Order: sequence, then structure tokens, then C-alpha cells
Amino acid sequence: MNTRTDNAMIAVSRGRVTLSDRRTQRSWAVDVAPYELCAFPVTQARYAQVTGERPSSAQGDRLPVETVSWWDAVRYCNSLSLSEGLTPAYRFLEEERVEWDRSAEGYRLPTEAEWEHACRAGTTGPRYGALDEIAWHRGNSDERIHDVGGRRPNPWGVYDMLGNVWEWCWDVYDAEVYGSYRVLRGGGWFDEHWSCRASVRRRSHPTLRIDDTGFRIARSLPGHGAH
Repeated sequence: MNTRTDNAMIAVSRGRVTLSDRRTQRSWAVDVAPYELCAFPVTQARYAQVTGERPSSAQGDRLPVETVSWWDAVRYCNSLSLSEGLTPAYRFLEEERVEWDRSAEGYRLPTEAEWEHACRAGTTGPRYGALDEIAWHRGNSDERIHDVGGRRPNPWGVYDMLGNVWEWCWDVYDAEVYGSYRVLRGGGWFDEHWSCRASVRRRSHPTLRIDDTGFRIARSLPGHGAH
């Protein structure tokens, strides 16, 4: 069992990560500036504390919040920032558009490069450990969601990066083909083992709410706005 609090932030050092997309057979390298990432997906208790809402299909304070859209996630980030006296990272514009202030110290969603950099935690294989030890997936979850932190963390002390719930990232997946669809990472409790890998990318409309999708939060460090 982990000893960190559910809102503990982990300092992640700079690095370079190579992203890949199986659909297009394309790979591209991204430099990642130092940042902070929450050790756990946002829990239902934390989400309720900040928003007053409990949208999840399954109920439990330490379960990851799910049935939350990308829009719900970015609004949560701003609400949490304001509650702590931080400058919100997001500005909401007309026509359902949002702008990210990269100089803001408030909470935000990780970019998918940040997500994969933190997931790999210096490892080079498809996963940072044996799947059953690090992730809740279809083969060991009893087809249900589980409390955060119940599996072994990666080498940097981050839990549940694979399995349990898919996690929204900031990035648009492929604007030319899929419009406003956003990136999801990590695999979930109902996914087969091949979906629970550091490189797997999924996409969905930012209004989607479903019972295997949640998010975790990040923060830029002063003087190190994300790329």
C-alpha cells in the first residue's frame, strides 16, 4: 500500500520522449521541460471536495473519478487553482474553445509527451514493470474499478499510470482527421493487456463521459513553461 496522500505532486525532471502512432506509422520526438505530476489519478473524494459533484458510475472516495469529460477535467483544474490562490492555466473562449496560458502556475492536464515521459520513468520497454503488479486491467480487475495506489508505482513513485482508468491529456489527437478529439492514455480496468502500454494512444470527443475514463493533474514549474 502506498504512503503518499492522494494529492501528492511528484517533481519530474526534463527529458525527451519519442511518441508514436500506430494508425499513421509516424513517430516524433518531444523535449519535455521539468514539471510536477500528481502521483495518483484524481479521486472521487478530491473531485467532490473541489467541485461539489460526484459524477462517477462506481462510488468510493478513493476510487478514481470517472464519467468525466475532457471539459470537466480542465474546469476542475481551474477550480482547484483558484481554491489555492493560483493563476488558472485555462481561459475559456467563445465557440467551445479553450486557451492554455503556459506561464500560469495553476493546475492543468499533462501533455501527452509529459504523460508518456512520466509513465516510462526512465524505462524503455512497453511497461515499467510486470503488468499484473502495476495495473488493474481486464485480466485481474474482476471487471471493476479499484482504489488508487493499489498496484506498484513506477520508478518515479507515480501510481496507476497504466490500467484502472484512461487519462485525458491536453493534446488534440489529429485535428485534420478527428477535429477536436483529445488524447487519452494508459488503458483502463476493462482493457486487454495490449491496451495497457506506455505508447498506446486513444482518442475521444472532449464531451465524452464514460466509466473507464478519468484524469490526473500536472503543474508547470516557475520558469519552465511546457512545450
